[in-house]
Amino acid sequence: MAIEHRQPQGLVDIRDKILDKGLVVAGDVKVSLANVELLTIQLRLVICSVDKAEAIGINWWRSDRFYSADARGLNEPKDYEALKARVHELEQQLNARALPTAKSERKGR
Repeated sequence: MAIEHRQPQGLVDIRDKILDKGLVVAGDVKVSLANVELLTIQLRLVICSVDKAEAIGINWWRSDRFYSADARGLNEPKDYEALKARVHELEQQLNARALPTAKSERKGR
């Protein structure tokens, strides 16, 4: 009769299995008062590696403007140059308005 020895799993092994296979936690929280539902919160949590997420069709970070430069459109040189020109134009307008005020204050002294 063979005796099977099981190795204890460390946190690293558990983490690797979770990231490789994935872990889904789902639940609902409902707040009611006198049988009147006031609030419902639906929680869905998926823990997995980026590769696993893409394999199951989750890739929201590619289109989220906070996580992707492509989604922000900052890779468009023409948009950047147009914004840069507009900022320069507005700075010139502000400086033009500020200069006469400063000159008149000096003359008044």
